[in-house]
Amino acid sequence: MSQPQYTLYVDKQFISPYAMSAFVALTEKNIPFALQTIDLALRQNREAVYAGLSLTQRVPTLIDGAFRLSESTAIAEYLEERFAAPTHAPLYPPDAQQRAKAREIQAWLRSDLASIRQERPTEVVFFAEQRLPLSDDAQIAKTKLVAACETLLGDGAEHLFGTWCIADTDLALMLKRLLRNADQMPPKLAAYAERQWQRPAVQQWLQLVHQAQQADA
Repeated sequence: MSQPQYTLYVDKQFISPYAMSAFVALTEKNIPFALQTIDLALRQNREAVYAGLSLTQRVPTLIDGAFRLSESTAIAEYLEERFAAPTHAPLYPPDAQQRAKAREIQAWLRSDLASIRQERPTEVVFFAEQRLPLSDDAQIAKTKLVAACETLLGDGAEHLFGTWCIADTDLALMLKRLLRNADQMPPKLAAYAERQWQRPAVQQWLQLVHQAQQADA
């Protein structure tokens, strides 16, 4: 059997939200790929070999032959253009304005809400670690996040734009940072996040998290 053309580099513990996003994107597209891990705790991402592959020296990084691409949103957009619908499942809505909103949400989740990301790191999501109550700054960020979700998701909406897109996975992970620590959340947002968490591609990633935990035990 020939080796997959694509290789995705992710963190060894499988707790990077951005590595998860790229993994889900490839899996949803049904693109065969090899998985390689980098131990961020040992700073393997700073070593010459990986630094030669990744412009940013971060995860994820996608290898496509001689082409190397880092940053999860760049990877998702590249895959969307290279493997377009209807041959492959879409990662973004077909409507131009909805597609722009999906990218807006992705950019916002990566550039804002820093206090939530700091006080509810992904260890909370994947390892169910309990943290101290949210600081005032994080409470403000949470209020902002909930308000945005209330606007984006109508009553009982299963997805942001009618059908699944990669921004749903990213948003669900942000909500899970709070839910996994038992921070209060409107029931419909909790239900939305849980539906997204049950998506097969997300469940495949969670299985990798579990296997990594078992290996380190």
